[in-house]
Amino acid sequence: MYVVESKGGAIACMLLALLFLGTWPALLTLLERRGRLPQHTYLDYSMTNLLAAIIIALTFGEIGKSTPEMPNFLVQLAQDNWPSVLFAMVGGVVLSLGNLSTQYAWAFVGLSVTEVITASITVVIGTTLNYFLDDRINRAEILFPGVGCFLIAVCLASAVHSSNAADNEAKLESLSSDKKEGELDISTLPDKVKSEDLEGGHVPSEKAKAGTGEFLVQLEKRRAIKVFGKSTFIGLALCFFAGVCFSLFSPAFNLATNDQWHTLKEGVPHLVVYTAFFYFSLSCFVIAIILNVTFLYYPVLDLPRSSFKAYVNDWNGRGWAFLAGLLCGFGNGLQFMGGQAAGYAAADAVQALPLVSTFWGILLFGEYRKSSRRTYILLFSMLFMFIAAVAILMASSGHRK
Repeated sequence: MYVVESKGGAIACMLLALLFLGTWPALLTLLERRGRLPQHTYLDYSMTNLLAAIIIALTFGEIGKSTPEMPNFLVQLAQDNWPSVLFAMVGGVVLSLGNLSTQYAWAFVGLSVTEVITASITVVIGTTLNYFLDDRINRAEILFPGVGCFLIAVCLASAVHSSNAADNEAKLESLSSDKKEGELDISTLPDKVKSEDLEGGHVPSEKAKAGTGEFLVQLEKRRAIKVFGKSTFIGLALCFFAGVCFSLFSPAFNLATNDQWHTLKEGVPHLVVYTAFFYFSLSCFVIAIILNVTFLYYPVLDLPRSSFKAYVNDWNGRGWAFLAGLLCGFGNGLQFMGGQAAGYAAADAVQALPLVSTFWGILLFGEYRKSSRRTYILLFSMLFMFIAAVAILMASSGHRK
């Protein structure tokens, strides 16, 4: 079994996890904006997310000789370690619920703000729990100022959202009276708008340019989840629910691998990170399949009804959904590998993933295009605070004995 033993190796795992975990939400947002039903996308994503865990377990989890204290993945599957397995599976359940919630929240409050809110809640609650579960191996004088930076960042994110919402309202009001938000007839808009144009803002001259009111209207016509006329409270509620879920999955995984509550029988080795991650991903997969198959026939948020046959035949964007699942799976695996070496509190630095998501949101979706100066100042302030937060949390890394 391969074990990350150095602080440098742990930080490398966290940085790579940060890139992966900040990128996969952009891919799912891309598909929703192209009109693909989120139920179809999440079912595809879930399969490759589990596949990533299996690949990690059968490679890193089988490298080297198995020992009684640190058995390889296949050896440990037959051991009596069900208390720790259940902790890992609980972590997978809450992660699946959180990811599913954010998929709908992105449509209502945007990719950047959703990721900022959920990541900040995760750090404030989850990092504090992990600090005490890890027997305080991280330096508190560095760790908790980093948590404070995340709190400041979430306040800035709220200000960014408020300012950007006001900008969008002004853009819609600039349209002719029959195209205002309250009276908008999106059925009069052209049907053939290339999805890649909508996401990237590379719209032909006869179409709306990114950042304009017309662009917002065309996007509404194309996307799967319709948001005009709906309260943003729905999206914010989903964000906070997801944040609470995300704050619990890492402490649950911590308990699964380190058995701080001494639930295992004497002589039974702790779950190695690869075995725990396999059970974690398995429960995540099961919950996702149950909920999304249900949503095919009983959709939420006024989405159209679908069927399993329609899902199987829907190949539009399936490759992107598969890629998103792999990125998320490998990202979570790398986060846990780094956390086992340097402490899960420090590994929560990957919750600075809004840095990456905001980059993709601006590049792919034209978020904040043609916004006000106030919005830009708040946006850059938020990103600066996140950069400071991730640097401080990584600097707090300890080393597990």
